[in-house]
Amino acid sequence: MADSANFNMRLKPAQFKRLLAEVRSCRICEAHLPNPPRPVLRASPTASLLIVGQAPGRRVHQSGVPWNDPSGDLLRKWLRLERDDFYDERRIAIIPVGFCYPGTGDSGDLPPRPECAPHWHPRLRALLPAIRLTLLVGNYAQNYYLGARRKKTLAETVRARSEYLPEFFPLPHPSPRNRLWLRNNPWFERDVLPQLRERVKSCLRADPRGFSSEQVKSTA
Repeated sequence: MADSANFNMRLKPAQFKRLLAEVRSCRICEAHLPNPPRPVLRASPTASLLIVGQAPGRRVHQSGVPWNDPSGDLLRKWLRLERDDFYDERRIAIIPVGFCYPGTGDSGDLPPRPECAPHWHPRLRALLPAIRLTLLVGNYAQNYYLGARRKKTLAETVRARSEYLPEFFPLPHPSPRNRLWLRNNPWFERDVLPQLRERVKSCLRADPRGFSSEQVKSTA
């Protein structure tokens, strides 16, 4: 089985590169965006960890680098990953529910465009055979991947994470707007983060090209 998986992975890079080029030239929701489309994602067929967020914010749209903002700083703190390691697409794929900045509404960024994930995620996931763990960051990612299995509230979904493991690990979004949620739910930092870090460390260590002990920090 492992030999077959390795053989399949050797076949995929050129095909995956073509698909990424297709994604980055996508215009399916152009009429609904405030700026010209700029799909933001990073991935490689060798990645073992997938991070699914919501959609790029204004700063990420401008830089073209996912999680290149205060939300990303906190997410990296949660994962205990250095910035260079976080952006090593050979091991970590970053594919949001919506690839382009959707614009701003009265209460913050608009939701991800609904056309994006159904159109692109199945095709991308089909060419990511090494994914061992998918982090579902925020309600939009959980709604798309968990569907009816999601609980009534985000807190209940995160508390029920054992129901979705080992495939999915649901998380709140690390946006500054959610700091109140984090303060009101101290169990997240106490109970969830140690498990999250251990799962991520195990996932990356299972990668034959996995991080060194210096790159994946101890959870102690």
